[in-house]
Amino acid sequence: MILSKRLKAITEYIEEGVRVIDVGCDHALLDIYLTLEKKNKCIASDINLNVLAKTKEMISSYGLEKEIEIVQSDGIDNIEIEKDDIVVIAGMGTSTILHILREKKPNNLIIQSNNDLDILRRKVIEKGYIIEDEKAVFEKGIYYVIIKFCKGNQEYLEEDYLFGPILREKKEEEMVSYFKELLLSKEKIVKQIPDNHKEKKRFINEIKMLKEILKS
Repeated sequence: MILSKRLKAITEYIEEGVRVIDVGCDHALLDIYLTLEKKNKCIASDINLNVLAKTKEMISSYGLEKEIEIVQSDGIDNIEIEKDDIVVIAGMGTSTILHILREKKPNNLIIQSNNDLDILRRKVIEKGYIIEDEKAVFEKGIYYVIIKFCKGNQEYLEEDYLFGPILREKKEEEMVSYFKELLLSKEKIVKQIPDNHKEKKRFINEIKMLKEILKS
């Protein structure tokens, strides 16, 4: 089983043997890999029955029908979550992710959102989590940020919400490249914003923060 770079990066946050709940499982590639390579017990969940039918076919093709449980659920609504379970929510937008976490608060979360990372960090932290680790991976022209949350309380700065308290301290080439790309993107945007627009100052401040991150 060969995973995409994004999914492989998620598996690096998952210890062997723990139970994993994969929300929005798609074709259950993550679950199949974790079952075969790390002996994890996985629940593949999705709200869409058509998706789950394809998920079942994929799982069957690897002969893992007895190992991987398939559950139809709106997020984690229909799933009993135990203390040590890891809930993975990847490949969705922040608003959908926050909807999934509206009631239940699993102890361990691994999240990869496609947008609004600052809102994601802020809202999940407000629910009683801390950021345990985070990383950026580059695949097929896109940077994906993966964040590992666990229960806890900690004070964060504005730049922590915007750019990640751990991510912005990492000096690996891929992380530096991520922030360079983010800086270029914001510089392009700010040039298109009229001087009297209220959003311009915010972007200018974020550009200053990014330059400080890259300078350090």
